[in-house]
Amino acid sequence: MSSGLADALRERILSGAVPTHMPVRQDALAAELGVSKIPLREAMARLEQEGLLRSEANRGYFVCALSAAEAGEVYALRLKLEPEAAVLAATRATKAEQAAARQALAALDKATQSHGASVGILNRAFHLALVRPARWPVTLAIIERLHILSERYVRKHLEPLGRDERANEEHRALIEAWLERDGAKVAALLTGHIRQTLDDLERQLALS
Repeated sequence: MSSGLADALRERILSGAVPTHMPVRQDALAAELGVSKIPLREAMARLEQEGLLRSEANRGYFVCALSAAEAGEVYALRLKLEPEAAVLAATRATKAEQAAARQALAALDKATQSHGASVGILNRAFHLALVRPARWPVTLAIIERLHILSERYVRKHLEPLGRDERANEEHRALIEAWLERDGAKVAALLTGHIRQTLDDLERQLALS
């Protein structure tokens, strides 16, 4: 129950449904989710460990605000871990894992074209499909946490017109290289994709 509750609360935070400028309304949220405040507090403590919430004495929990500093740290870590894992995954991926990556991209494309609310989740699923076949469970767990932290930044990054089209083109080129098991091209494309997103975000957050 606590894991499912944490997942539900996480998605509300990532979607922007919980505001950053005021304390989390625990009574209202508990009623909305149909739980008591004790398991809700346990879920919030878990999300505080993930870096999505912060607690203040006598004030409760707040959603952590987006910041250029956090984006820089999260994306720098992705740059260190994700390209190497994706290269190894490309060489090890089975036919079933290749099919799963194609399906993940198809789902992401469909949601992007319809401007669906699930774009952030599906973007995470696509990127994880490209590293999962590396069979590095510790690295995968770290990358997955980084993607959870970066999901709100992905939504921010896609706000300007045309960004979604560019992201789709980059994803298509990336999966083609990945399916061809072209490690050098995978590393270059994924590094460029992550770096460009970070550069865009640093400009956006500096202006916000």
